[in-house]
Amino acid sequence: MNNKILTLLGFASKAGKLSFGAASSSDMIKCGKSKLIVISCDISKKSKKEIRFLSDKHGVKQIVLDTVSTSILTNAVGRSCGILSVNDSSFASAIAEEYGRKC
Repeated sequence: MNNKILTLLGFASKAGKLSFGAASSSDMIKCGKSKLIVISCDISKKSKKEIRFLSDKHGVKQIVLDTVSTSILTNAVGRSCGILSVNDSSFASAIAEEYGRKC
């Protein structure tokens, strides 16, 4: 279902336009560099709640990939993570657009 989204995330990773993990993503949100937050389906409720609160507070859109586990996301981007920050507006808009088509 999310093959194109995973492909776009892989390209963004290779281009150096992602931040990996909750702490790094939070930092990017706080400093205004994050354009989109991507959350896998199997992260803890606490982590999901914290990142969503911070995203909402700073006006950063977030998407939850309901059928993508952390291991699938890790394979797509090449680093172990369940939360990603997309720090490029072009990649963020392409991923959000594809997510909107799939849902």
